[in-house]
Amino acid sequence: EGTKSLNPMQSAVFESAFTTRENLLVCAPTGAGKTNVAMLTVTAHLRDVGLIGKSGYDSDGLGELSIGQKIVYIAPMKALAQEVVEKFSSKLKCLGIIVRELTGDMQLSRAEAEAANILVTTPEKWDVVTRKGGDGSLGSTCGLLIIDEVHLLADERGAVIESVVARLHRFVESSQRNVRIVGLSATLPNYEDVAKFLRVDKRKGLFFFGPEHRPVPLQQTFIGVTSGGNRFQREKKMDDVCYEVVSDALRQGYQCMVFVHSRKGTGTTARALAERAAFEGELDALFTGDSEENEARAKYADRAEKSRNKELREHFRNGMGVHHAGMLRNDRRLTEQMFNDGAIVVLCCTATLAWGINLPAHTVVIKGTDVYMPEKGKNVDLSILDVQQIFGRAGRPQFDTSGDATLITSHDAMARYLDKLVRSTPIESNFIKQLADHLNAEVVAGTVTNIREAVEWIRYTYLHVRMCKNPLAYGVSSVQHESDPTLRKRSEELAIEAAKLLDERKMVRFNPESGNLAVTNMGRVASHFYIRNQSVATFNEMMEQKRDYATDADLLHIMCCADEFENLRVRPEELDEVDKIKKVKFYPGALTSKLPLK
Repeated sequence: EGTKSLNPMQSAVFESAFTTRENLLVCAPTGAGKTNVAMLTVTAHLRDVGLIGKSGYDSDGLGELSIGQKIVYIAPMKALAQEVVEKFSSKLKCLGIIVRELTGDMQLSRAEAEAANILVTTPEKWDVVTRKGGDGSLGSTCGLLIIDEVHLLADERGAVIESVVARLHRFVESSQRNVRIVGLSATLPNYEDVAKFLRVDKRKGLFFFGPEHRPVPLQQTFIGVTSGGNRFQREKKMDDVCYEVVSDALRQGYQCMVFVHSRKGTGTTARALAERAAFEGELDALFTGDSEENEARAKYADRAEKSRNKELREHFRNGMGVHHAGMLRNDRRLTEQMFNDGAIVVLCCTATLAWGINLPAHTVVIKGTDVYMPEKGKNVDLSILDVQQIFGRAGRPQFDTSGDATLITSHDAMARYLDKLVRSTPIESNFIKQLADHLNAEVVAGTVTNIREAVEWIRYTYLHVRMCKNPLAYGVSSVQHESDPTLRKRSEELAIEAAKLLDERKMVRFNPESGNLAVTNMGRVASHFYIRNQSVATFNEMMEQKRDYATDADLLHIMCCADEFENLRVRPEELDEVDKIKKVKFYPGALTSKLPLK
């Protein structure tokens, strides 16, 4: 509903997407219309399983029994899952198709999940669902799997996508069912490797569209700030440059999005822009305008003032908004609507918005490229994939004839970014780091029972594809690669290493002589509840120490030592409260305190 014609990119893909059941990989710039390609495959699938009228197409003799009924759409983030549900629901409502969200935020009962025709989920959630396999499980009813933003393979979370796809390929082969995989991605340098991993036929199902297929041309500007003096001076300089870019866009009547890399930074940047505008005497003229003339602003004034979010109210008065994952869903939605309708002219947000919600603006600014990496305990460069994703938000296809994107960074980093843009590096796999956890899940599911099967399972991953292409990056010498081109030996080494680690942590029983792997209760609990093996090791060790008598406080302490919480830091504003709690005497068996907590 609502789609009258297809653009050139969608027309090129139409034949493969709509009239065949070929696996697809579509690489195209942000805003080129990949969601409509997904919609084509959705309608083709609904037709093939008999849920909407047949169009005389025989689906190559595939009966309804050999195709799973359900469609699963994997979105990279919960925020995007919510948007996809709304978009698909509105377009397919007239056909009576039920679209439901299945994420950490939105739990579904078994009956609700089974009644839905389309499930929109995140990689981690679908990984949990498919781990608990079996004939009647949700995973076994899937007939079309759509993976959005496949280039997340390069991210830490990419290992989850590898695990899900490898599990699906093995399920298809063992059950002889027809499950179609559709991958949607931004422009990738090594798209052929990703196609091989998704089992896409390069002649029929692989489509690559360059930047010329962007709906509006993009002008990119890179500004390097010299870092004389300390960090605060550099921040001040960046705020000044950012204000120049933003005010220039507003003078031309355009809206602007400013991307920063921390939740706190969104409010700080909005305040800095407002202070500078007030100092220049341009706050009313550029940011707030005449409230009586701006109907949208008058329309949202009441709702903004009634919001419980102090920052939302404060920045709305200055014609700006903030957007990050720490805000309540309703506040995020309100901010998006206000920006869309022109009630606010500047939106300061985090990169989540670029990966998720389709909310373009004429001018996009990335302020700073230092992103704090908790695992490394320091700042690292914002990835070039993130930069391209954010730049893709510049230019609104329905209103603009061009888009402006500006990157403000340090002088040293600017050269690195220009180099990366010219010479794009292939995306690599992150699977080795999480191999033990995913191997445990397969052992629990019963799909891997010995090292030989574990080696076979590794061959289905993107790790294996890249290991054969770029062996040095994965610890394989050129001599090893020549003597063992399929890298079976290296795969076996990785599997044995992971099995020994799991055995040591009592999650799997591994027999080195026979190579057999047997599941344990601890491994089963870790797989079903998505607990990392490092956490299980910590729990084992600490529970051993508290074997005779453990208080409630001890158990809470053990929980807090889980690896999942490793990167949680105490915020400066929480320090006083933590100090007060530390002074309180806790007695064994009594976990109560009369300390008033905020």
